[in-house]
Amino acid sequence: MSRDLARSVGSDAPDWPRKHLLLGVFVSETTYEEAADRILAAARAGVPATVDHMSVHGLVLAGQDASFREVLNDLDIVAPDGQPVRWALNRLCRTRLLGRVYGPELMLRLCQRAAGEGIGIYLYGGEPDTLARLRTNLVARYPGLHIVGSEAPPFRPLTPEEESAAVERINGSGAGLVFIGLGCPKQEIFAHRHRRSIRAVQLCVGAAFDFHARRKKMAPRWMQERGLEWAFRLLSEPRRLARRYLVSNSIFLMKVGREVVWSNGRHGGR
Repeated sequence: MSRDLARSVGSDAPDWPRKHLLLGVFVSETTYEEAADRILAAARAGVPATVDHMSVHGLVLAGQDASFREVLNDLDIVAPDGQPVRWALNRLCRTRLLGRVYGPELMLRLCQRAAGEGIGIYLYGGEPDTLARLRTNLVARYPGLHIVGSEAPPFRPLTPEEESAAVERINGSGAGLVFIGLGCPKQEIFAHRHRRSIRAVQLCVGAAFDFHARRKKMAPRWMQERGLEWAFRLLSEPRRLARRYLVSNSIFLMKVGREVVWSNGRHGGR
């Protein structure tokens, strides 16, 4: 099943990429180029928007939590972040995506274009030391990039007053792009809750802060292309990620396998 979810936020709002229903979540059929173009169009026009990068873990969480699923289905772009998500989208929804839209990679592409266009960015999430290193690395990589603000919120839940103050700081900075690195599902819930109040494009980018601050290593490209990034991260952080990947991957494979069997039966095995 698919549907067009272009949201009428105003005459300047971009037409968001088409979405397809994948295991209960509407995932965007998009590419790096298309996503970046639509995101920057919204940022230039001052149109609030929300962007997420969908992993296997996120899909499985959404399948177990109806309220989180509703949050995801109300975002403007839910890009296929993981290769298995892209493969499932191609197989079950008959898309023809040649590549995924990986959050850390899209973040770099947007920073490069933002530097050239003078669009300010705001970094929200991570730890203070990670943010300091991230700022240094991004400015060194993209001279002219305007990082108009950054903050590492406490790990505890914020009070309503603290969260309102954070929104005021973000809006007061004049940022066009707000990169959020709080982890799933906290970042998606935060972005959705402030989809009207934050006057910028919010992008949930997961571990991108740690990667670009060089606090954690990214998987080699050959592993990324073969859908083995989870194995690299599992070996890097076995105690923290073992349950997430082993359980989530098993559930995902079971659900996709069931959908493939059902689809083959419906189409007579063709």
